[in-house]
Amino acid sequence: MAIPVKDEESHIGACLAALLGQTQPADHIVLLLNNCTDRSAQIVRRMAYGVAQVHVVEQVLTGGEASAGHARLLAMDAAAELLGNGGAILTTDADGRVPRDWVERNLTWLAEGYDAVCGMAMIDPVDEAAIPAHLISDDALETEYTALLDEIDSIIDPRADDPWPRHTHHSGASIAVTTAAYRSIGGLPQVAVGEDRALIEALMRRDSRIRHDPAIRVMVSGRVVGRADGGMAATIARRIVVQDLWADDRLERPAAALRRARLRGAARRVWMGLGDPLAIAAALRLPPATISEALSTPCFGAGWSAIEAQSPVLRRAPVAMAALEGLIEEARFLLAQMRPETTSTIGDDAFITA
Repeated sequence: MAIPVKDEESHIGACLAALLGQTQPADHIVLLLNNCTDRSAQIVRRMAYGVAQVHVVEQVLTGGEASAGHARLLAMDAAAELLGNGGAILTTDADGRVPRDWVERNLTWLAEGYDAVCGMAMIDPVDEAAIPAHLISDDALETEYTALLDEIDSIIDPRADDPWPRHTHHSGASIAVTTAAYRSIGGLPQVAVGEDRALIEALMRRDSRIRHDPAIRVMVSGRVVGRADGGMAATIARRIVVQDLWADDRLERPAAALRRARLRGAARRVWMGLGDPLAIAAALRLPPATISEALSTPCFGAGWSAIEAQSPVLRRAPVAMAALEGLIEEARFLLAQMRPETTSTIGDDAFITA
């Protein structure tokens, strides 16, 4: 396990207790204490006394390295070094409390041949009760809309190794990755924030097998004063003052999400040598040579990433928070047309242009 810790005296005790109380104990628990000025180190060392599996590393990070992303990188690299090639790195946040079967459930998926497993982060109900109702409502709408788009994607571009129900949350609160897959991408991408998303995106570019298990849920704090710029706490604090104008940048309108899934499926067929490259090039509004180059890569994920970065058709238009209720109704209506008995109305080879 790899957990970055910065000034977490209020949460690290519960976090470590949960990690030590697993149905399937971890071989190693690396706690990377960086730039701590509170009692985090004392709490951890007291709890870790005589526990051989816990490794406490204290470091002072300066300049550009003083970031959540770099701290997690150091923690995961240290865990990888301890585990060797046949191991698996599980990472969570220092304010998180993992369920008792967290290690077991993640390792079960990895034992089935997956390269990585993504769980979901849930706000502690006690903290949630102190958050203004309008923010809870906004979060509920955003969560519901995300799930609807995920379901549309799962129907249009199904993946046998990551079947529905699945999700698209890539949170550092719950990620597991084999050391082999971790090393295959050169370790954790070196970014100050958003390292969790960057990790999964790098794995996806290599066509890694990733299971998004909605049953793996880690409780995290709903605090408004966080330890990392751009983290969940900063988002909560900002939204308490005023509603964000835009929802999460992964979201788009239902028709656009449908089109993206359909084009991805069509591009995958071309990559497999089963589709018409000229048709997909026209649909993506890209030169055939660009499509040929992108889809000649050994990994489809890398080729699709290149296509998404270049195609004007796939450029994401921001979704307004105030529009979410209406978009949810649109997505529900669209899904109603996509039930097994009506799926044929959409057509496997049609490209959505809305």
